[in-house]
Amino acid sequence: MARQFPHRTAVFHGTHAVATYAQWAERCAHLAQQFQAAGLTPGDRVALFMHNHPRYLEVMLGAWWAGLAVVPINAKLHVREAQWIVDNAQASWAFVTADVTPDTQDQLQGLQRVIDVDSAEADAFWSVPSPTHPAALHTMVERQSDDLAWLFYTSGTTGRPKGVMITHRNLLTMGLAYFTDVDAITDQDAIVYAAPMSHGAGLYAIPHLMAGARHVMPASGGFDAAELFELGQALGPLSLFAAPTIVKRLVDHAEQAALSPTDCAGRFKTIVYGGAPMYVADIQRALRIMGPRFVQIYGQGESPMVGTALSRFHLSDTTHPEHSQRLASIGVAQTPVQIRITDAQGHDLPIGDVGEVLIKGDSVMAGYWRNPEATQAAIRDGWLFTGDMGCLDTHGFLTLKDRSKDLIISGGSNVYPREVEEVLLQAPGVSEVAVVGTPDAEWGEIIVAFVVAHQGATLTTEALDAFCLKEIARFKRPKHYVLVEHLPKNNYGKVLKTELRHRLHQR
Repeated sequence: MARQFPHRTAVFHGTHAVATYAQWAERCAHLAQQFQAAGLTPGDRVALFMHNHPRYLEVMLGAWWAGLAVVPINAKLHVREAQWIVDNAQASWAFVTADVTPDTQDQLQGLQRVIDVDSAEADAFWSVPSPTHPAALHTMVERQSDDLAWLFYTSGTTGRPKGVMITHRNLLTMGLAYFTDVDAITDQDAIVYAAPMSHGAGLYAIPHLMAGARHVMPASGGFDAAELFELGQALGPLSLFAAPTIVKRLVDHAEQAALSPTDCAGRFKTIVYGGAPMYVADIQRALRIMGPRFVQIYGQGESPMVGTALSRFHLSDTTHPEHSQRLASIGVAQTPVQIRITDAQGHDLPIGDVGEVLIKGDSVMAGYWRNPEATQAAIRDGWLFTGDMGCLDTHGFLTLKDRSKDLIISGGSNVYPREVEEVLLQAPGVSEVAVVGTPDAEWGEIIVAFVVAHQGATLTTEALDAFCLKEIARFKRPKHYVLVEHLPKNNYGKVLKTELRHRLHQR
């Protein structure tokens, strides 16, 4: 792109243009030279412990230019957690933003170098000695398709996080799958990075780079609904990846501002959502208020952004007799992968039966970093055992029930928390719900619902229980309702059910 369209604007910080494609390539090539001059060699790891920042993509692409692997670290982790990842990844360098935690540079240990990307040291590191023409850019280090590119660490909610080894082949597959299964991109498009770039939002830079689109970093460095609507109005319709929590806040803003679907179309082209359950009531409201802006994807860190997709067409096809069921699904297998549903022994289950979701294809990770036992457990005969429970219908639509670890077995009966959550979200005055199981001497486990009320609404456990009794089987209804002001979430918008179980254990 730098050679074909050198003067095309590539990167914005807010509405301020900070680089053309030629300038962007020049900076990345210069960083690659700096890495090599400092002694880093192909395959070495560079950690990014940063909030979203205009230099995030430059470090990422500069590292790949030099043949290095990138280790993205969740900016909300404590420095001790980040230190564990740095040590486990055997990272050589780290780039940080000072706001991730006080005195981060002093606390991260065992690295050859730690650079605050807003510091004078970083400015000197980035400084290109003299202007060059894109044709004279430093040659990229050649890497093989199965070489490590992105070492992503899982959330670690059930123990130490695992390093997911994502190869160049995995990333290329993800990038191409965006065009075939998610959305068409042109050079007039703009992707805005409102969700953490250490996760899937950052990887979606790849297909937008392929298409020569614009890359927009919000001035706030994260998600602010009003800011995104203003950016969309100033720069043209934006595309973004968003957790359902972010989608809900965007819809809230559109509703409060009395914006029509046509108004929203002028600000947003495509909102890809995933990473957590999107409930039917929420996507119906989103479509009603903002129009057909949405595409759902399902993937995991182990198969980044590639699993299934529920297209804009299927979401908007309200005349289809199975439309409501499809809204509750996560779509059909993306082009590069196969999907199976199996029992605990890995045997295929009939259509409609609930079992574990398996994925196979060129998007699936190479394995877990320095953890062959976990790799062997997760990948068998080329199939990734996701740990998610779901079922397929006759048309290939996959509906997730829950993570296998979230399944509640109460009195010998299986209860999928999401099914209960879907029902409670239809109850008057309910804004958010999370359902978990907790040990019980009589039933094995009992069902507990944490419920957040809409602003100004008053909820009672009696009313919630009566609603559930009307809508679902008695054995599925919660035994207890806990009314809370908010649900604990990570910075990706996922409800931390482990934290909710911990609260119950303390009580």
